[in-house]
Amino acid sequence: MTENTVLEMRGICKEFPGVKALQGVDFTLNKGEIHALMGENGAGKSTLIKVLTGVYEKDGGDIFISGKDKPIMIKSPQDAQNNGISTVYQEITLCPNLSVAENMYIGRGNNVIQNWKKMNAAANKILQDLDIPAKATQQLGSCSIAVQQMVAIARAVDMDCKVLILDEPTSSLDEQEVEKLFVLMRDLKKKGVGIIFVTHFLEQVYEVCDKITVLRDGKLVGAYDIEELPRVQLVSKMLGKEMDDLSDVVRGYVPNVDTELTPIVFEAKDLVSNAGISPFDFVIRKGEVNGFTGLLGSGRSECVRAIFGADRVLGGTVMKDEKPAKIRKPIDAMKLKMAYLPEDRKMDGIIADLSVRENIIIALQVLKGFFRPFSKAEQEKFADEYIKLLEIKTASRETPIKALSGGNQQKVILARWLLTNPDYLILDEPTRGIDIGTKVEIQRLVVKLASKGMAVTFISSETDEMLRTCSRLIVMRDRKVVGELKGEDLTQNKVMSTIAGGDK
Repeated sequence: MTENTVLEMRGICKEFPGVKALQGVDFTLNKGEIHALMGENGAGKSTLIKVLTGVYEKDGGDIFISGKDKPIMIKSPQDAQNNGISTVYQEITLCPNLSVAENMYIGRGNNVIQNWKKMNAAANKILQDLDIPAKATQQLGSCSIAVQQMVAIARAVDMDCKVLILDEPTSSLDEQEVEKLFVLMRDLKKKGVGIIFVTHFLEQVYEVCDKITVLRDGKLVGAYDIEELPRVQLVSKMLGKEMDDLSDVVRGYVPNVDTELTPIVFEAKDLVSNAGISPFDFVIRKGEVNGFTGLLGSGRSECVRAIFGADRVLGGTVMKDEKPAKIRKPIDAMKLKMAYLPEDRKMDGIIADLSVRENIIIALQVLKGFFRPFSKAEQEKFADEYIKLLEIKTASRETPIKALSGGNQQKVILARWLLTNPDYLILDEPTRGIDIGTKVEIQRLVVKLASKGMAVTFISSETDEMLRTCSRLIVMRDRKVVGELKGEDLTQNKVMSTIAGGDK
């Protein structure tokens, strides 16, 4: 380690059953440096942070911290804290019913909290030194989310923090709150604190960071000074597609939709929800496959959740089949012949303890009403039809869905929605975590459904898959629509340059 280095991780390895999450990863953080840790979903960012903070025990490699002659062992979060490593997570982990000062000193194991006057005075001094707009005696829950984040940071700094990890701290903040947080980060930088900044927002990285380390598939891609890595190159390194080596993707059959003559199935103007996306316009026509693309966290899922009413809609107008409509909750969309396969099938899709049959028929039963149940014979007929149609591999229709593979669970959810006979189908990450054969089956099914007149919105983290399946892409960055691509512009290069903001 050099004199200026505060943290060095060498050759860090971590394995889970069947998965090499980290494969010899190096990471170096200097004093007074804001260092972005970047990578797509599954790149290894979270695992590296959890190794550093003692949530996971590493399988190999060494961790060095300034002031220590030998590698340190971190087997618990307390070990990390004792070595000057503090983390502030996306979700506030403080107690909103306690005062700001109590949150700063609770569990510290010192005598300050035993003297209220002394505790409040000490807390106020830290708040003033860091220019945090809060008072020691006010209830934390009365503060904005941004100020709560700052209080969590103040707590970490007051505990002799050498390394501060900020894990998606800006995801719940508006632009003004983000700028206040950046002011605090820059102040801490001047004080010599090394900051690891984990985020999906490209604009924020280039506004506040000094260096970037990129991970992909559990491996180190590289560490770069911010001025040496234009945004488009950062995107290409995260996605594993070097710009110079990219060739145009040969796309499969995608139905051609005549934009003048083909009926509009769904249209939204200035649609916005409580998920923090900027107001956006959207239109899809009969027989069209379009999609939202962008890096993880760009707002792709939030857009389709707003369309389906899965998040609370705050504004905008909606037309269904060229007639005004109101979609305030999913049942409204379902009644308009819309269907939505969510991103997280385990959390929002499958009902684990129910059978394949029950999972398939439940959406149609909701539409019909639970006081008018389908007969067992009708349920079995529906289930058998879609098990055969989608080639769902299951011992029987009565097998609990949790016993099926991920790909077959996905097919069951798809069957659930196809049974409702929708004319507009939204698929959010329908092929994530499933084998290549099933992926191809789902892609072919999407194109087949479109060829029969169904409108389909398709989202995938894999750009190649989007280019093969969609005839039009809406490009997202930092929760905003930043472009739309179709025709000859549907190439890897164009997608990445649009995500990056037009950098060459």
